[in-house]
Amino acid sequence: MANTGYSLIELLFVLSTVATVGAIAVPPLFAAIDEYRTAGAVRYISTRIQRTRMEAASRSTNVAMLFARERAGYSFGIYADGNGDGVRTPDIKDGVDGPLGAISHVSDNYPGVDFGLLPSLPPVEASDPPPGIDPIKLGSSNLLSYSSTGTSSSGSLYIKGSKVQYVIRILGDTGRTRVLKFDRRSNQWKAL
Repeated sequence: MANTGYSLIELLFVLSTVATVGAIAVPPLFAAIDEYRTAGAVRYISTRIQRTRMEAASRSTNVAMLFARERAGYSFGIYADGNGDGVRTPDIKDGVDGPLGAISHVSDNYPGVDFGLLPSLPPVEASDPPPGIDPIKLGSSNLLSYSSTGTSSSGSLYIKGSKVQYVIRILGDTGRTRVLKFDRRSNQWKAL
């Protein structure tokens, strides 16, 4: 009579092979998910920045994005000038400069991604200072303002996943954005 079953040793060998292959495949899978989420968040923020610029042009008034530090990360919202003096933080708090939509959090749509900085990042440009610890670099304010002509305040917004780092650079004279990704291997920022 022929034995048609598997021995315990054969079964253990197959299970250990499957576990080994799975353990090898999981880290690259998590890295790919982190990259995908972070790149998606960068596209989302870039789109919101361009929407802010279009709102300023279509309304013929100043419109700004306010980035606020909270316990669980950062929030941002878009506000329109309500009294002709530009979008100002006190006017937002007093309700003079009204919101154009809901307050958003990057991490609500992209878990594990937020405004932030990986440790020991070099400057984006040689003439720039090192990024430091604040991921919102918009001068002395956390407002990214656009005029009705499409010009804006200049600055940088750093967005990070668990191991991936991007920066959105806002060019004030044109109001346009430029996205760069930090390449760990070369320790340099690369334009996308």
